[in-house]
Amino acid sequence: MNFTDKIVSTIKSRRSALCVGLDVDLGKFPDILKNEKDPIAKFNKEIIAATQEYVASYKPNLAFYEQFGTSGISDFEKTLSYIDDDVFVIADAKRGDIGNTSKKYATAFFDQYNCDAVTVSPYMGEDSIGPFLDREDKGVFILVLTSNKGSNDFQMMKLENGKYLYEHVIETINKWNVKKNCGIVVGATHPQMFENIRKMTPDMPYLIPGIGAQGGDLENTVKYGFDKERVLALVNSSRGIIYASSGSDFAERAAEEAKKLRDKINELIGL
Repeated sequence: MNFTDKIVSTIKSRRSALCVGLDVDLGKFPDILKNEKDPIAKFNKEIIAATQEYVASYKPNLAFYEQFGTSGISDFEKTLSYIDDDVFVIADAKRGDIGNTSKKYATAFFDQYNCDAVTVSPYMGEDSIGPFLDREDKGVFILVLTSNKGSNDFQMMKLENGKYLYEHVIETINKWNVKKNCGIVVGATHPQMFENIRKMTPDMPYLIPGIGAQGGDLENTVKYGFDKERVLALVNSSRGIIYASSGSDFAERAAEEAKKLRDKINELIGL
């Protein structure tokens, strides 16, 4: 099963297109965890146990783990062990470097950690992405039009031919996608762009951040960003789910928010 088919199969079998971002922030943890020996592992274990039935994917953001050095990497590894095998795992690492370096990144995330996908930046070009694309069952979500305000600095630049820079990036990714293991990151804060982007990438899966705390437009995102037949998209929410409560009920509230968003997406796409 190739990367794209694996995403579609996961979404349909789990009846969910929801991705939960595991962006751990000790400052937002409930007081009940403050005396825990390993609060990050405990937090993630309870969040995953409570929300797993409602998700298709989890997306741990490496920066939130790497900041703690070796103990943070240990927490990242523990977190991966809590996730069921049939859930799609995306390492949100935003890698992208010269070829021999990217090859080591690919080995780390695909072989050492057994993640299904990793987020990458296309800025350094084909040789920085190529090592991630050697395996059909693993893949990348390439940053195309991101949800942050700074996306306007480069991604929305107009080229001499009248196209946006992000459109040129998409055209280039289409050439790289020989093994159908490329996906793209498109922020829900740009819903007006989704219809055209989907026309440019009819068979490519999306990772869509920006729903929830960043104020993304879910209805238009689903309307224009999803392929209704194959459901080729994962909608990510991080803070809006995992920090739904700072009390002892943090896991239960996270589950409620995950179910609510899962059900809303399913209603919009008829899943």
